[in-house]
Amino acid sequence: MVIAEINTLNVGSTGRIMMELADELRKEGDIVYTYSAKTFRRRTKNSFPAIKDHYYYGSLLDNFIHKVIGEITGFNGCFSIVTTLRLISRFKSQHIDILHLHNLHEFCINLPLLFRYIKHNRIPVVWTLHDCWSITGHCPYFTMVNCSRWKTGCGNCHQKAVYPKCILDSTHFMWKKKKKWFSNVENLTIVTPSNWLKSIIKESFLSSYRIEVINNGIDLDTFKPIPSTFRDKYMISKDKFLLLGVAFSWSEYKGLDVFADLAARLPDSYQIVLVGISDIIKAKLPNNILCIQKTNSQRELAEIYSSADLFVNPTREDNFPTVNIESLACGTPVLTFNTNGSPEIIDETCGKVVPYNDIDKLEEQIIAISNDMSFSREACRKRAMQYIKSDKNKEYIHLLRQVYEMTRAFQN
Repeated sequence: MVIAEINTLNVGSTGRIMMELADELRKEGDIVYTYSAKTFRRRTKNSFPAIKDHYYYGSLLDNFIHKVIGEITGFNGCFSIVTTLRLISRFKSQHIDILHLHNLHEFCINLPLLFRYIKHNRIPVVWTLHDCWSITGHCPYFTMVNCSRWKTGCGNCHQKAVYPKCILDSTHFMWKKKKKWFSNVENLTIVTPSNWLKSIIKESFLSSYRIEVINNGIDLDTFKPIPSTFRDKYMISKDKFLLLGVAFSWSEYKGLDVFADLAARLPDSYQIVLVGISDIIKAKLPNNILCIQKTNSQRELAEIYSSADLFVNPTREDNFPTVNIESLACGTPVLTFNTNGSPEIIDETCGKVVPYNDIDKLEEQIIAISNDMSFSREACRKRAMQYIKSDKNKEYIHLLRQVYEMTRAFQN
């Protein structure tokens, strides 16, 4: 097979999924080209290193123009015409068999041109949806504002300031355009990481397509119970019950305010540790929360997971958070809100789920878990074994081969 994969970035969680899958496909003998944009958000030195069979499309200037006009008008995906024509030209020269799409919402590609090419050339497409952006007029999620306008056409948007932000409310126009662009693709398979997102897509204008669930996976050789000196380093007594939170972009969406509330509620026998906290955010948090700006490696992060007694994930909007899996892989149980796909990762052997946004229930379960310590490290690790990254890549490879073979059979 000859496969082209596109994601906004080649780094971060979705970029890593794309690049690692490409490596596995190449090991199987397939030809894979990966693509990411030269986004203005990544403009530091060595932001775009040379990688074999990887292409950076567009330019910083083109992306910046698209971003500025898009943020004013709300027309995200309507510009970058020359960039997209060049991208399509490269696809044609590579004679691709399958196009694997990931995130496309960073003001860097012309969506009508891309999908016109797909439809006109009958290109088989697998599209991994990492959020809800493809079915809304603007936003990646709508849980916190309890909005269902994405079912009927958007408009009067409460989330214009949410990424990818815009000034004018063009959400009804964009919803109609997306429905037109993304509908009637002859051979399109949608992949969602969670059953929750699959259920959402089934209620959208993409419901007629085949939808498969392939969970996110992690490296269980990296994330595993590790002897840790973390408590000694930060002088946290072994008698204290250590509550851990990890995020790479803390906000109300990730439940930052929940931890501030818990810090005021819980007695001194509990210690809250948050990883991924900037100095600006740290200044706004209570002094009894230990803030770690970032870790130097995944192993260091695994040591922190291993030292915790309970991982608390009060996320209010999420698809299938891998931090839950990472914690379980290190032997630490998970407590989470009943938010989107977050509860799917745990079962009764390795954690608890409390009602959405119910901080009283969250506090109650923290105390109950600290009193009975009913979740073993072995049970947590066993649950994490369901999300081995290499197994998830095999599921993707199986799906891509299936699409390829079905396409060839149909053409013959």
